[in-house]
Amino acid sequence: MQDTPSEEDRITLDPTVRFLKILVTTLTVTMIVGLITVVAVFVIRFPGKDDSDLKIPPDITLPAGEHPTAVTQGRGWIAIVTQTGKILVFDGDTGALRHSYAIGN
Repeated sequence: MQDTPSEEDRITLDPTVRFLKILVTTLTVTMIVGLITVVAVFVIRFPGKDDSDLKIPPDITLPAGEHPTAVTQGRGWIAIVTQTGKILVFDGDTGALRHSYAIGN
């Protein structure tokens, strides 16, 4: 009894099947690399940010005890959402407080 097959018993793959096998392997490797790239982009582009990074123009002074959680800007106005649940709308040119809105629970 022989454990190894003889040359006559070995199966040879058709060239088309061999080419298809190479294509499937290449696609698998490409998809794995692509998935790793997408995950890396998400991790790099969307890091957790601290609220202390908010940029408020220097001519705007918040009332005492107010700390910003969000800042948005439009034409001629700047809105700041505070931790105490208020939306403060400031004039974009002068920095004067235009409106103050309380956010209800």
